[in-house]
Amino acid sequence: MDDATTSPDIRLREGASIAQRLVMSGFAAAVALCFTPGLFTHDTLEVIVSVAALLVGTAFVVGIMLAPAVVWIITPNEILIGQQRPFGKLRTRIVAKDDIRGLQVPGSKRAKARFQLAFTLASGERLTSPPISDVTHVRDTVARIAAQFDVPDVESPVNPLDASNPEMRLGEPLEAFSARDIRIVALIAVALSAVPYAYKLWRGWPPSHVDILLLPLGAIAAFAVYRYANLVTGAFWIIRDSDIRVERLWGDGTPRADHIEGHDVKTITVDRRGRSEDEHCIVTIRLRSGRRFRSPRIGSRIEARAVGAEIVRRLGIAAENSKI
Repeated sequence: MDDATTSPDIRLREGASIAQRLVMSGFAAAVALCFTPGLFTHDTLEVIVSVAALLVGTAFVVGIMLAPAVVWIITPNEILIGQQRPFGKLRTRIVAKDDIRGLQVPGSKRAKARFQLAFTLASGERLTSPPISDVTHVRDTVARIAAQFDVPDVESPVNPLDASNPEMRLGEPLEAFSARDIRIVALIAVALSAVPYAYKLWRGWPPSHVDILLLPLGAIAAFAVYRYANLVTGAFWIIRDSDIRVERLWGDGTPRADHIEGHDVKTITVDRRGRSEDEHCIVTIRLRSGRRFRSPRIGSRIEARAVGAEIVRRLGIAAENSKI
């Protein structure tokens, strides 16, 4: 996407590439094929499960491969919309400036810092754009579009990652798990480990070595939950002009904070942490001391790069240390 203020046009894109579609389709097909042995059994339930898995896998593959790729080019006088399905023809549409009556910027329910443009036309039709990928300049982009299309009273979106904020915020403020919830999970771990042993005793069967081994493992799991549960709450980043405050919790729920300054940074990169580059990219900062900090999940690789570039600017990180 080219929604920088230096470009005369604003380009918004949505849709995975052919290579990404093939990878996702191949994974879905592989999972579905794992159930095919059930088709050759005489068990009715296994056959039903296998058929259902194959149908769901096929539908998933078809949905991935047929999902359209969408491109919007927003110029000062019109919006050019292009839509193309894999192996299909390109379909285009032009929306003139005079047809636009309203503009809203709804946020995404899945990603807090993901925004789309929702245009209301003179006919009453509502057109929703692909996401604005430069998440650090959403307000500038929206204000620019509203001005060039003469749309009044456009509400400025609340964007925690906007570069106009004195502090950019990544993630959510942390809150420790309640002691009650931790005790419940620990008791569940103990109970699950004791079920096989208790069942054997109830039936009058001698417990096996595995059943006996599960008992101390359950106790260890309960201790780990009780002692370290709050470590899984993640991190909360506050990005300021001179440093980043990284807030986390110790295992017992007490807060801790680290500060990252530009001269301490050895490298800053954008990495994928999950299944998809469209949803699970983060910023990783490695310090000269050897410590490594991973940000909360941001979104697509383009969105993560925009956040990373703003971090480089705010902290004054040297160009040779930036791998964004």
